[in-house]
Amino acid sequence: MDSDEDKMKEVNSMEREDSPPAKRKRKPKEEIVFEKNISSIGNKQRRKAQWLKLKREKKKEKRKRQDERKKEREELGDEAPPKLVPKTLDNMREYDETTVGGKTGEEEDEEVEHDIENDEFSEYFSRSYEPKVLVTSADNPHSRTISFVKELTRIIPNAEPRWRKNSSIKKMTKEAIQKGYTDIVIINEDNRSPNGLVLCHLPDGPTASFRLSNVRVTKDLRKDYHRITAHRPEVIMNQFTTRLGQGVARMLAALFHYEPQFTGKRVVTFHNQRDYIFFRHHKYDIKTTKKVRLNELGPRFTLKLRSLQKGVFDSKTGDYEWIISDKRHEMETSRKKFFL
Repeated sequence: MDSDEDKMKEVNSMEREDSPPAKRKRKPKEEIVFEKNISSIGNKQRRKAQWLKLKREKKKEKRKRQDERKKEREELGDEAPPKLVPKTLDNMREYDETTVGGKTGEEEDEEVEHDIENDEFSEYFSRSYEPKVLVTSADNPHSRTISFVKELTRIIPNAEPRWRKNSSIKKMTKEAIQKGYTDIVIINEDNRSPNGLVLCHLPDGPTASFRLSNVRVTKDLRKDYHRITAHRPEVIMNQFTTRLGQGVARMLAALFHYEPQFTGKRVVTFHNQRDYIFFRHHKYDIKTTKKVRLNELGPRFTLKLRSLQKGVFDSKTGDYEWIISDKRHEMETSRKKFFL
């Protein structure tokens, strides 16, 4: 009997060894409960997942509201409520007393007309001379500044580059006046990149100083500078509404020839938005009489006016018409007030 029981135990043990192991039951995954305050989540992955989830939910809600409003407008027809206009700093801009044309933009002002007819650029707009521009830089410029100077000479007609060679701005200004230049552009740099632009109208001024940022040359934009032809470009000045803004716009426009060559299809744009002047350089691509595209040629950059000085450049005894302090927000009475 004992021998039979031993044999049965051996058979059972062999069967257990041959049989596959029993699968363990996995516990159901616990659903991640997202907290409302995302910043209080310590785990970076959970925090990112919560942020993406909220972003998707907001997008769905926004789309749902848009569809509901669209459906309502279709049902009501002419009786539908007007479309909602988002509030931005541009459309909430505070009225400036120096705005040309008043609140309507059509009011006539004899003082403004007199200033325009007798300012430093009246001879240019009366077409009594052709602009001749000298473009230079700070001492010992680096590669990015050099390439930017070269591209400015390509887009500005009748512009010539010249390197400082340790000469002062006052000395270069006197030499430029003697050689018949009408404007001088000086590119300053910091940390091997251009960060400032000084524009001086010759021979009697004024002189404007700009902060230069977001500089991208044709190489950065993956464009070919050989596409920039020698044709004189069309110049567009956009949203310069105050008397200061119009003065700056006339100063920038005086760099270019007053008669554009439309056969070259080139156009340069100075667009003012919240006192930042965005520069773009395009070429018209005319497909048909009704279909036209704009192809960017480069370069592109952004200007921010820092000061406007009467006369030619003089940092010590110069008389400033307008200057902004280095202290942030010192001149800002409101975020909705702009000067250009």
